[in-house]
Amino acid sequence: MGMFNGHFYPGLYLFSYGLYQATVVSKNVIFKESPPYPSCFPKNKTRWARLGKISYGGWLRIVIGSILTVYVVTCPDDGMVLMNKQMPPTFMYPKEWQHLTMFVLLILSGCVDVTSKNLLPRRCVVLEKGTLVLSFVELLLLMVSHVKGSEGIELQVHALVIMVVFLLLLVLMAELWAPDMSYLWMMETFLFLLMGSWLMQAGFILFRPLSGYPWQDDDIRDLMFVTTFFCWHLMINASCLLGIYGFSFLWHHYYSPSLKRMRSKEAPYHTSTPGPLYMMLQEVKQSEKDDQALLLSKTTL
Repeated sequence: MGMFNGHFYPGLYLFSYGLYQATVVSKNVIFKESPPYPSCFPKNKTRWARLGKISYGGWLRIVIGSILTVYVVTCPDDGMVLMNKQMPPTFMYPKEWQHLTMFVLLILSGCVDVTSKNLLPRRCVVLEKGTLVLSFVELLLLMVSHVKGSEGIELQVHALVIMVVFLLLLVLMAELWAPDMSYLWMMETFLFLLMGSWLMQAGFILFRPLSGYPWQDDDIRDLMFVTTFFCWHLMINASCLLGIYGFSFLWHHYYSPSLKRMRSKEAPYHTSTPGPLYMMLQEVKQSEKDDQALLLSKTTL
């Protein structure tokens, strides 16, 4: 599982999820909406309305996690054996067991998401976010121990992954107390894009280098270019997120009728009767003008 597929396909899933999340977050920011957190699953709506409320993200986590779990279990030739039969017995396939734990966490996170959105009488957003935070805490612990025994290029690549996981964990924890902050949505989406693209890049660096020659652990130039490539991923993903937001803004501004309806509803607000604070300010300005006129008349006399 520690080969190319073990890095590329999880990265592809995370990057695809980040792209989907970028479109949703961009729409919410443009319309200044809160995240779509309905309190309960619709009971008396049409079939299409009910389909629109299904937790597709949760089911996708369950399906992807199950596929990756089956893959990692079938990778070893003699199966996923926990310990060998030697005396004294030793643990077998430690990295494969860590990968298996990560994918089981993905399945459990999807199950909680589906349960909260579609099975509970009222949706529990705190439960969803809390499960996601717990999953990333365990992922961070697994990643820290995952690099034991690594060196050179492999250590550098995984250290950058650990940094992204840590930053994403901080953002998710902040969302528990401030779930309506649009800046946190953007940061979370950006970090998912970065984590996914870098995992795909890690598969090529470690197992399928484009040059056809493996990277050299003792070459300082190779180590420096790992960090350089990561910085390129930062810029590319930031540009991708900005491009999705710009395209969404143009689309909803020129082609979406909902934005026009929202503007038509906001138009009477600007022509409404002035409030008491506005009238008070006008009275203050008028009194100041009277005082200035009185002072000017005294000086002329």
